[in-house]
Amino acid sequence: MIFFEYPFNEHIRAYLRLEYLLDRFIFSMNSNDVRLHQVAVSTFFDIIDLVERSDVKGAILQDLEKQRLFLLNFRERSGVDQKSLELALVEIKKISSNLATSPKPGNILRENEWLNSVKSKLLVYGCAAQSDMPSYHFWQYKTEKERREDLFRWFSYIQPLSESLKIALILLRDSGSFFDCLAVDGAYKEMLGGKIYQLLRIGVDYKIGVFPEMSANKHMVWVRFFFQDENFKAKSVIDNVNFSMSLCK
Repeated sequence: MIFFEYPFNEHIRAYLRLEYLLDRFIFSMNSNDVRLHQVAVSTFFDIIDLVERSDVKGAILQDLEKQRLFLLNFRERSGVDQKSLELALVEIKKISSNLATSPKPGNILRENEWLNSVKSKLLVYGCAAQSDMPSYHFWQYKTEKERREDLFRWFSYIQPLSESLKIALILLRDSGSFFDCLAVDGAYKEMLGGKIYQLLRIGVDYKIGVFPEMSANKHMVWVRFFFQDENFKAKSVIDNVNFSMSLCK
């Protein structure tokens, strides 16, 4: 099963973009390969830019507080594991507190002149070459341990954000349940009647060889399935497609 997601609003879109960048950064940071450490550095700058241009921190804090208040309704309710509930509430409070008191991620560029200069150079194609940035070239010849220590130190500026985003997205995705759907002749439409959702999730069997294009608002969900020809051009599916869908609040 392969999953596709569509955000109902821009702050959830920012969450998904940030999740993608953080996953790439953490994978590259934990690698032994200096070339992937280069990827980690450039991705780190992408993360800083995304966070600085949108109030992701404020949005996550608001969403975590909404989830905390929602979970409080289950206290003393029969059939609810109260121990697990309390652990979840404590974790949300801890994560929120760490994020609220954390410095702005962009501060690292204001405090580290070298990193800021590397970021500026990387905006120009090919400027990561040793002829343009001798100091960056020298950094890449540090030991694997030293490079990783540097990356972990820089990551500490965005770690509270990373941990909070992870919890916020887990809670969001868990708020919906998948149900079976059928796209007749490759197309599916469902009216929502003004109900407010934040995230649309589609699950489809990878072996079918199709992918969805989605559109959604408070009135309706529209899904159209496509396949790729030998030149990777998208072609509309004309057969029925079984898939799963979840609407998350």
